[in-house]
Amino acid sequence: MPERPLILTGFMGSGKSTVGRVLAERLGCRFVDLDAEIVTAAGCSISDLFARDGEDGFRKLESFQLEQVLTVWEGSVVATGGGAVISAQNRTLMRSRGVIINLKVTLEQLLTRLNGCSDRPLLAGGDAAKRAATLMDEREQYYADADIRIDTDEKSVEDVAAEILCSLKGLFN
Repeated sequence: MPERPLILTGFMGSGKSTVGRVLAERLGCRFVDLDAEIVTAAGCSISDLFARDGEDGFRKLESFQLEQVLTVWEGSVVATGGGAVISAQNRTLMRSRGVIINLKVTLEQLLTRLNGCSDRPLLAGGDAAKRAATLMDEREQYYADADIRIDTDEKSVEDVAAEILCSLKGLFN
């Protein structure tokens, strides 16, 4: 079981929640999905939260929930939302409290994974591929500032989790 939270970052569709569950199971620790915590706190879906409070309102609740999760669940695996890294406050908090693991995905793989998905408010309306490319470029510097980076393209969830475990051994040995 990790002493500090293992914090998964990455663009939507990179596999944070799916890989996080498998990683937590292998480590015998709790898995926390930050988006699920936000939905519980808000009492509505993320799409509804965006519609009601806008992106700014969502980001404020996201930052609050991230701090709560990292305070309460010390030895856990935490899957953040794709945009959690855009806040300097969030990045400082993650850096001080946990081990940051970024899951990388190419635009092509992302579009395949999200094909037909309608619950991504930041990709709603207009050219989703262009919007995704822009957001990925804007966030890359923040994603790159991770303790570990793992490419997820063409890999199974189990392979990604195994690669993270190997990288963690190297990081702490």
